[in-house]
Amino acid sequence: MLRRVLESIPAVSGKGKPRYSGENVNFSKICVVGLGYIGLPTAGTFAANGAKVVGVDVNPRVVETLQNGGVHIQEPGLRSIVAAAFQSGSLTVATKPVEADAFIIAVPTPIHPDKTADLSFVTAAAESIRPVLRKGNLVVLESTSPPRTTQDIVRPILEQSGLAAGKDFHLAYSPERVLPGRILRELIENARVIGGIDRASAEAGRDLYGMFVRGEIILTDATTAETVKLMENTYRDVNIALANEMLRLTERYGVNVWEAIAIANRHPRVEILNPGPGVGGHCISVDPWFLVESAPELTPLIRTAREVNDSQPEYVVRYLERVVGNLSGRRIAVLGLTYKADVDDIRESPSLEIVHLLDRRGAIPASFDPLAPALTLPGRRAQTPEEAADGADALLLLVGHKEIRALEPGRFIRRMAAPLAVDCLHAWDRAQWEAAGFTFFQMGDRHGRMQGSDAP
Repeated sequence: MLRRVLESIPAVSGKGKPRYSGENVNFSKICVVGLGYIGLPTAGTFAANGAKVVGVDVNPRVVETLQNGGVHIQEPGLRSIVAAAFQSGSLTVATKPVEADAFIIAVPTPIHPDKTADLSFVTAAAESIRPVLRKGNLVVLESTSPPRTTQDIVRPILEQSGLAAGKDFHLAYSPERVLPGRILRELIENARVIGGIDRASAEAGRDLYGMFVRGEIILTDATTAETVKLMENTYRDVNIALANEMLRLTERYGVNVWEAIAIANRHPRVEILNPGPGVGGHCISVDPWFLVESAPELTPLIRTAREVNDSQPEYVVRYLERVVGNLSGRRIAVLGLTYKADVDDIRESPSLEIVHLLDRRGAIPASFDPLAPALTLPGRRAQTPEEAADGADALLLLVGHKEIRALEPGRFIRRMAAPLAVDCLHAWDRAQWEAAGFTFFQMGDRHGRMQGSDAP
């Protein structure tokens, strides 16, 4: 039944069979430690492909929610897979690991305020596995981590069991490489990188993920796999920083950045990304700092890109000040709180920083997001966009959820103290909003440039 549920979901149905059958190592029971945005979909996918899976999370609310038939993450198809896995008995949940054939660590790796890696969740997960580790087991770290975390941190903790990595048990690193909103499909279809502490560990990882992966499985060593993951996200971060600097430059020159990027990208070897209010999420906004921390003298470009993107929320607020004037006492309707469109993930979201910056400027924010979970923020959390706009001096578009992109300006014109809209994403149609009576500003668009002033 569980397999039928999996195949009924377009996002993960796919075609063909996994590239590897796992004939070398038998993984009949898998323990996934960490049931967040990666751990829970991974656990459900393994369960849907014939494994008995125990999902582990130290948060009792997560365990209780799952046991009661709910899910704490919004991801297309996930609820159906998890429900079917529980019903079939292929998936159970607990607050600590149990004996298994393979263990997957999929816990968060945030950063401290000083931008250094916080590996406390990884160390805690490894320590929780140690008492139930047995000969012949495979342990895979999936959490994005600084280079050599697998070798220098996870390995010594596990070897305190008295078992030797590479001799008594296999140890590997295999990073997630999926996009929120497409996680279930990309877990199966994307290429999977597996880095072992030795060749046998990498091959054991291949056999494990070969239970469901249809994409290419690439074997390497653990430190290379860790570096590949950081390299991928750093590449994105540096290119976003370039786009954000181009936004600032074109504002100074009086050039429409969106037009300029569109023309530049007609060059066959140029692909400039879109600027925006900042970079969020647990990957791109965090991972480059792991490289900076490991070798600060070798990473001036990476550090600068991070500083550019981290400063973009301040740039947005200064732009708003140019439009509205002194923000003290001004009511600002903030539309969008998650780190990207059409996901419920608020980790490292630049929108949250913008709300806090508005509050520090004395503004009165009213925030609306149809997907963001409940959280404490300055100002008021509105249940509808209209409620956020009531009495507002400006609408500030920060996240392009489908619902927000499709908003009709006529819904707000009579609710606001001043009909003014600021689009930070190039998501709304200027002509439509101006025809409805709004004064319309689009960050990076020279038509919305403030007269007689330089760019903020």
